[in-house]
Amino acid sequence: MDIKAKLVDDSGMQRIITRFSHEILERNKGSKNLVLIGMRTRGEFLANRIFENISGIEGTELPLGILDVTLYRDDFRVRIKQPQVSVSNITFDINDKNVILIDDVLYTGRTVRAALNALMEFGRPATIQLCVLVDRGHRELPIKADYVGKNIPTSINEEVKVKMKEIDGEDAIYLMDSKEG
Repeated sequence: MDIKAKLVDDSGMQRIITRFSHEILERNKGSKNLVLIGMRTRGEFLANRIFENISGIEGTELPLGILDVTLYRDDFRVRIKQPQVSVSNITFDINDKNVILIDDVLYTGRTVRAALNALMEFGRPATIQLCVLVDRGHRELPIKADYVGKNIPTSINEEVKVKMKEIDGEDAIYLMDSKEG
């Protein structure tokens, strides 16, 4: 895959995370009754950063969890020869809470659908709000994010690659050309 464009750099990523933190607090009238859940892998790091920002703004720590949806995906038997299964880490009650589900890229909506199914195993939240760094379009299911860092309309021959310092050594969002079309 070839890089077509670098769409967001380190400072742009920080601005998006800061905006997310304020929008989440504003919409929910503060941090009371909020929990943050990041989807593995990059959603987990994004959730950690939002958690740090909100903690600094509110002076309180929210419950923070990590959700792995591998076994809930409708395509894991088809696309993944040997699924890489991690462990979800949600050690708090989500019943009647406002859950902020955090992921890096929203594409077809299938991963979010899997996450909704997985979350129901942990309880019945009051609301589930979706926060994504990038919405690239091409939805196959009726799923829409509540908080979007950047809308990046893509062609079917393009891909969005999110890089995060924690695992990639840099913070950036790239538009890639898949060269398969």
